[in-house]
Amino acid sequence: MDAQRRGRGEQIDPADQWVLNPDTGEYELRLTPSGTQSPASGARGSTPPPRAGGTRTDVPPQRRRRGAPQEPPPGRRGGRRPVQQKPKKAKKVLMWTGGTMAFVLVGVGGAGYFYLRHLEGNVTTTDIGSAGASTFSKDEAFNILIIGTDKRTGEGNEGYGDKGSSGHADTTILLHVAKDRSNATALSIPRDLIVNIPDCPTKLEDGSEKVVPGQQGVQFNRSLGENGRDPGCTMRTVKENTGIQADHFMMADFNAVKTLTTAVEGVDVCVEKPVNDKQSKLVLPAGPSKVEGEQALAFVRTRKSFGNHGDLDRIKVQQQFLGSLMRKMSSGDTLTSPSKLLKLAEAATKALTVNEAIGNVGTLKDIALELKKVPTKNIAFTTVPVRDNPAETVKVTVVLEESKAPQLFDMIRNDVSLTEVKQQKKKVKDAEAARLKGTKAPAAEVRVRILNGGADPGSAQKTLQYLQVEEGVTKSENGGNAPAELARTTLEYGPGEADQARRLAAIMGLSGAAMKPGESVKNAQGLPAMTLTLGKDFKGAGVKLDAPVETADVDKSTADKVKCAS
Repeated sequence: MDAQRRGRGEQIDPADQWVLNPDTGEYELRLTPSGTQSPASGARGSTPPPRAGGTRTDVPPQRRRRGAPQEPPPGRRGGRRPVQQKPKKAKKVLMWTGGTMAFVLVGVGGAGYFYLRHLEGNVTTTDIGSAGASTFSKDEAFNILIIGTDKRTGEGNEGYGDKGSSGHADTTILLHVAKDRSNATALSIPRDLIVNIPDCPTKLEDGSEKVVPGQQGVQFNRSLGENGRDPGCTMRTVKENTGIQADHFMMADFNAVKTLTTAVEGVDVCVEKPVNDKQSKLVLPAGPSKVEGEQALAFVRTRKSFGNHGDLDRIKVQQQFLGSLMRKMSSGDTLTSPSKLLKLAEAATKALTVNEAIGNVGTLKDIALELKKVPTKNIAFTTVPVRDNPAETVKVTVVLEESKAPQLFDMIRNDVSLTEVKQQKKKVKDAEAARLKGTKAPAAEVRVRILNGGADPGSAQKTLQYLQVEEGVTKSENGGNAPAELARTTLEYGPGEADQARRLAAIMGLSGAAMKPGESVKNAQGLPAMTLTLGKDFKGAGVKLDAPVETADVDKSTADKVKCAS
């Protein structure tokens, strides 16, 4: 659970690393020797100008290339080379990525990601083996498990969390980002939810591996820290109990809330009634306030002053806090301030632990840029639907609400938005509907290979028999298992096969979304053929697949709206 690799942070004010270049009239980033030189740091060989009122000493002289002249050549003022315009673009990238992800780095998660390579040394990585994805894809939907632990690390945190704990999953959010980046869902998982924790292969610091035995019917927060369980175990627990695969994780402790809110000079919050909580020491007047540092941590940890004094009401308060922090990160006041961006970068990366697959600066930047595409009005916060544990007389834990939870999990697995994205949805639906319109080839002319991509064993052969015997699709064949499992059945077809695809879609009950224009494959006779891949949604040969995905009626809020905690 502790850092396996962490760089050493310099005790330098990040704002001091932005220097005015007299040749261009622009501010440029000058990094210290401990970091990697940024493209935004000016031309190689340049020397930072002195500050007004004194000599600048915090930026070291730049290393000369071998064979470079000792004196500046004639015609170059002060030996400086003309600064090209490419660094200006790099600085723009920095500003755009700076405010993207910092909202997930409070007690419920994640980090702000920056183009600057020297920040990579601040990030801690953990090897989670096969618990998550080995790479990050910019072209697919992705799920990041954001974990806030109750570990007592950092100055002033001795009074928080469980004494002696290696860090439980105190607050957990599964962040799902849609494939088209039109929306995202932040699903809070209650720490007191009763779950089954599976056996967890865990990498130790010496490189060896041990399997931590699973447990049945225990609280979710025990999936981390206890008996050496790592974040990979928490990811496996989420998959075991929701069916949703988390691709990556981001984890932070109490310090993240304090340092991040201080870096952005406070976060706006609102409470309906005055708060004077003796346990968290939170004191706020009714109405809007600004919190940072210790007060911000008290706000997200307070339970006794909100709702029914339970963890579920605290989750709602944390979601409102996150929405406010997101708005602060996206504000022009933050994005256009080099001083705030650099302080935010240092605070965010030092507070963060991630899996190895996303622990490099290039991948972190890619994630930030993908998240930047999602409008805040389409980022929905919701909580796993639960009810009181019927096995308890004194209600402490909760269990899944079976009438709602499965539908919500299914929506996330199938990339269905909880928010209204009307214009985008209409475009997609119109394009999908158009694929079903037009002439249909006779069944006897349809050439298709059938693959099993997650359906029950034997489904491809049963479908082949059904198509040939019942529907007259005699030019069909069993292609065996697909290279990977799919959540939903698809039909890929090449140019000139649209009429065949429409016929097969009508037979199978496929929607326009299941039809994928692409390339043909060769069948056993060497002729072009379509590919029908039976996904996990396949219900059996002859059963049509056009039933819409059920949507869950769940409580939710969005990141663009201010709401007072009650």
